[in-house]
Amino acid sequence: MAGLIVGLCGAIFLASLAFWIWMLIDCATEEPDTGNAKICWLLIIVFAFVVGALIYYFVRRGQRYAEIGR
Repeated sequence: MAGLIVGLCGAIFLASLAFWIWMLIDCATEEPDTGNAKICWLLIIVFAFVVGALIYYFVRRGQRYAEIGR
């Protein structure tokens, strides 16, 4: 039973780490270089870890797709 819990927690951690890295790469490569928005979003993602990545995903990523279509 304990091994299952440890394995499940490990899988959740790896999935959240992969999502965090994906959002970091997405922000660094796709966010426009105008102003300080890119740097601010990168700092939010880095320092807030998964919470920052989720905020970026739901708030800014969709907004960016609507603005520039990519």
